[in-house]
Amino acid sequence: MKPAYTPQQLADRIREFRLLTVAHPLLSAAKDSLMAAINEAPPGSIVMVYGPTGVGKTTLRLKVQQLLAEQSLSQMNTDKGRVPFVAVEAAAPDNGTFSWRDHYRRTLLALNEPMLEQKLMPNWTHLMHDSRGQHLLGPRSSAVELRHALESAVLHRRPAAILVDEAQHLTRIASGRRLADQLEVIKSLANCTQTVHILLGTYDLLPLRRLNGQLGRRSLDIDFRRYSAESQIDLRMFKNVLLTFQEHLPLVERPDLVSLWDLLYERSVGCIGILKEWLDRALIATLKDGCTTMTPRHLESTALSASQCEKIVVEAHEGEAQLSSADQVQPRLRVLLGLSTCSGAPPVRNGVRRKVSERVGQRKPKRDQVGFDQGHRIRARNGL
Repeated sequence: MKPAYTPQQLADRIREFRLLTVAHPLLSAAKDSLMAAINEAPPGSIVMVYGPTGVGKTTLRLKVQQLLAEQSLSQMNTDKGRVPFVAVEAAAPDNGTFSWRDHYRRTLLALNEPMLEQKLMPNWTHLMHDSRGQHLLGPRSSAVELRHALESAVLHRRPAAILVDEAQHLTRIASGRRLADQLEVIKSLANCTQTVHILLGTYDLLPLRRLNGQLGRRSLDIDFRRYSAESQIDLRMFKNVLLTFQEHLPLVERPDLVSLWDLLYERSVGCIGILKEWLDRALIATLKDGCTTMTPRHLESTALSASQCEKIVVEAHEGEAQLSSADQVQPRLRVLLGLSTCSGAPPVRNGVRRKVSERVGQRKPKRDQVGFDQGHRIRARNGL
């Protein structure tokens, strides 16, 4: 018989699985790299963590926040005003342009700044009325005032890092505005507060990486990639993740997810975050049907569509291609530094290899033939 679950049992089982975090290899590697950057990077550095949508960046942020809280526990016991970190999400702009004023306000709220509303509204703020007679608040603090308030709060609270999730929204700018201005604001804020800033986002963050030399010098990059079907090592790790999930699904009978790895990889495009959300939906469908185990029918009915997955994987490929092209910069770097000429290679200017000039009367390098045949020809030419 199918087991009958009460609404409370359904909620408990779903909550139990949602709280599960699988420390898979790529997540662990990104976590170790990010913690090392926070603890070892110079104050005021900028760390960019990018990867495809659904790869697990929010899970990474939550894990790092937990570690920072544990790491700062002894300091917080002696310094009650200190916080271990500040976490804020960069909100998607309503009008297509990222609002720094809104971002400053959200960060101040994340800091639990006391009497925030009084600080955000000057004394001369007054009440106005709209056409329907409703009360409207008058002029509020400017972005500059909010910026000063935020800098003061961060200096007082002394967090180990400020983590900005969905940071790709920083690239949303008005027409004609320079993209470099966005990262300049982050750089200035990090420098003024001497606090490491972590930007977590999709591959849309990549244009911010190399805007100018000063910004590049102050930033570190962490690529939180997806599992690739072209790598046997990656596929083995992906199947191990499936094995962990199937062992922790709160069902009467354990499903065989590993045997369905092809379907699960296809509709998750190798991203564990997408896979986890999918299994959440499939678990709810299984429990509501009163089934003892999860079936392929439950998985297929709750999977992302093929067109949705295609869009995700195309964006992932574009980001991965940008990273691959960035790895091929070293030859151009050596040319710009003049190191290519040190190894005897002809100089290159503007992508064109110049021909090395030769002196008048100088023979071109070639191998002269020696031995019996050459001597025989010489004697024959001389009539000997």
